Amino acid sequence: MPMTRRASLALVPMLVLALGGCVSDGTKNAKNDPLPRMSQEKAQAWAKHWTESMARTAKAEIVSSTHQANFTNCPGKNGESANDGRYTLSYDVRAKLPKAEHATGIRAITDELKAQGFRIVGSRADASAGRGGYLVQAEHPTDRQYVSAGDVSDDLISLGVNTPCLLPPGVEQQEF
Repeated sequence: MPMTRRASLALVPMLVLALGGCVSDGTKNAKNDPLPRMSQEKAQAWAKHWTESMARTAKAEIVSSTHQANFTNCPGKNGESANDGRYTLSYDVRAKLPKAEHATGIRAITDELKAQGFRIVGSRADASAGRGGYLVQAEHPTDRQYVSAGDVSDDLISLGVNTPCLLPPGVEQQEF
């Protein structure tokens, strides 16, 4: 098994521990179901690790100055405004990858996401489109994280992770 494949697969147990253990098992769908718990620091470290894994899978090199983490409040299931500290994280980074390797890199990420059980919700592979010709968007069906990868210039791809609504540890989840 190639080294990049092993590195990517190492994320599977991390995802289950980080998010899967706290997400509803699908038997309930109530607005007060427990939210996954994770500190903002741990969520950012998890997202950074995830984007680094995608970069390894694509054989791309992360541009360290491009890390962007955006924490936002997340509303309740029916748009309610909570005061319990719940948040979502949108994390994005750029990685160097020559244009000639964009298709292969994005395809490798797509294949790995499928192998890990992600549902592909958007994809494009159009060499004639220039910038934006290669893209994959995927979500995990139970853990609800969303990931994306796409070309943004001749030598850069974008790698992104969006978490589901998370609750900081040690706080009581507000009910609606």
